Amino acid sequence: MTEHLRARLELLAGIVGAAVARRRAVDPAPDDPFRGLYLDDETIDRLLAGLVPPVEAPPRVRDAVAAVDAAAGGDARLLVTGERFGLDDVDVDLLVVALAPDVDSRFERYYGYLHDDVTRRRASVGLALELSGRHPADATARRRLSPAGPLVAGGLVLIDDTDRPSLTRALRVPDRVTAHLLGNDDPDPAIAPLLREAAPERGTGFVPLSGAASSSALIYVREPSGSSGKSHALSLIKGPVLVADLDHGIDAATAQVLAREARLRGAALVAGPIDDVDDVHHLARLPGTVVLTGRSSWDPRWSPRVPRLVTAPEPTPAERATLWRAHLDGHLAPGVDPVAVTGYFRLTPEQIADAAQAAVHLAAPGGPGVDEDAIRQGARSRNGAGLERRARRIEPAVGWDDLVLPPPTLAALTELVARVRHREQVLRTWSMRPGGGRGQGITALFAGDSGTGKTMSAEVVAGELGLDLYVVDLATVVDKYVGETEKNLDRIFGEASGVNGVLLFDEADALFGKRSEVRDAHDRYANIEVAFLLQRMETFEGLAVLTTNMRANVDEAFTRRLDAIVDFPVPDEEQRRVLWERCLGAAVPRAGDVDLDFCATRFDLSGGNIRSIALTAAYLAAARGDAVAMTDLMRATQREYRKLGRLCVRSEFGPWLDLAPA
Repeated sequence: MTEHLRARLELLAGIVGAAVARRRAVDPAPDDPFRGLYLDDETIDRLLAGLVPPVEAPPRVRDAVAAVDAAAGGDARLLVTGERFGLDDVDVDLLVVALAPDVDSRFERYYGYLHDDVTRRRASVGLALELSGRHPADATARRRLSPAGPLVAGGLVLIDDTDRPSLTRALRVPDRVTAHLLGNDDPDPAIAPLLREAAPERGTGFVPLSGAASSSALIYVREPSGSSGKSHALSLIKGPVLVADLDHGIDAATAQVLAREARLRGAALVAGPIDDVDDVHHLARLPGTVVLTGRSSWDPRWSPRVPRLVTAPEPTPAERATLWRAHLDGHLAPGVDPVAVTGYFRLTPEQIADAAQAAVHLAAPGGPGVDEDAIRQGARSRNGAGLERRARRIEPAVGWDDLVLPPPTLAALTELVARVRHREQVLRTWSMRPGGGRGQGITALFAGDSGTGKTMSAEVVAGELGLDLYVVDLATVVDKYVGETEKNLDRIFGEASGVNGVLLFDEADALFGKRSEVRDAHDRYANIEVAFLLQRMETFEGLAVLTTNMRANVDEAFTRRLDAIVDFPVPDEEQRRVLWERCLGAAVPRAGDVDLDFCATRFDLSGGNIRSIALTAAYLAAARGDAVAMTDLMRATQREYRKLGRLCVRSEFGPWLDLAPA
């Protein structure tokens, strides 16, 4: 307990003593063992006679309080708290009265005696007014303990027993306020999980904004993809800041606790992201400096208060490099450049700090330090799981050596990877995509027959970039109700904008098909869906890959917006020979009659079909308990032909056509 608070409580004890003397002067039976359990006639007569004990505090008491406050100076927590919450002298007196039982147990018994009820050990509204020298019938005095008063509105004092008459309701000081006045700065447990440490951006050119918590400023920082509103807000505000993460929303009670915590610390409140109108209503009306962050533009209907609007800039590659090196200082393996590994990751300053910490944990124990693989895994670990509810995440497990494609297709895939790696330099530094509202995303179309390697190529591209592949599930997108498909797509693009990954729309012509002439309402709404996709693709910031078996079915407007088109032809004989070899693999035992040259020459199949045949043949051999033989391959090929609706002819199968079906 501070000396100032101790001195104030001793003065309060003296005031309590005077109140006790007044009670005794009018109490006809102070020694009655049943005192406080019933009301006798004398007590009623005394009340009817108007013998009300409260009196104004004598000047000497007020002088003593002023002397104690003056001796404490401006550093006493009680006085600083009063200044931050806009309390006057009477409010501070009321706070001390309500606080006393939580600091000094003597006051529990004092208040029980003054209430004539030993079970009521906290000050009531009427008793607090009496001990502060105010008459309970004084409307101005009673307003200090109303919901609009600074004590209650600021959360410094809570009023319990609201079903009782006003004057007998108990006053309670929250534990967090008591702890703060006693010198403890641990946050309230109700909001501790929301509080975050955020590092200010290292950029320059920001206009500082005073962060005095006593002011009443509302600021809204919009954070585009890759930027951090919280970090930018810290660079705008001078002085202490309380940062709260509102990913799961916030209710009115929690908002009040946040505001009280910020004012107790004399800090500005920085909270976000704001995605719900109710969140804004709860926070925008709070006193002090409140900085809200969110991805949406500010809607004037959110709050009657007019905010200062700020847009957080995305960190430049140089600023990201500085952050990576600062967080990995002393942990990097020799020769590893984190910027070269993560230059195309769009991470906020907070995500970079977390990714660097994850990379340190992922580094091999006893090794030379954090290598490139650990950095990539650390960066990928910052991806939220929200997109996984609408898309299937694939961690790439294949590489360039697993692809069997013609050189032009491989060259196109390599160029696509280069686009992603160097888009910051081309689109941002060189300003090659100015204006028009287009995002910095990259969209590619993989076109080719089924089984020609489109999905595997997308996985290879993601693996080369160190990203995860997210395959959009059409079942979570398409909805029979008008407008719901567009909403689902908007949610997917919204989640994907905050994820460093490759977004794959398999069989994209189901969503990106051509618009048709409007003959009925179904055509109209189908065209609206395609038009929405056109607009949404314009603003997408990530890497999206569309695959289709029928390129001619894709709307021409999408084709114009594509950054790359990669054609996947059916493999030729030489490529089929390689595919047969790889699909069977080195671990599968083979009989001596297996002739892969025959298979590659006779059967014009895609890689997907060849893989299906090899898998079926392996099952046939495993069931027989023997190595894969040519008969197994031919039987599996015949079954694949039946699946494809193709005829089995002697010109292709030769002597193997007469195999009895298994």
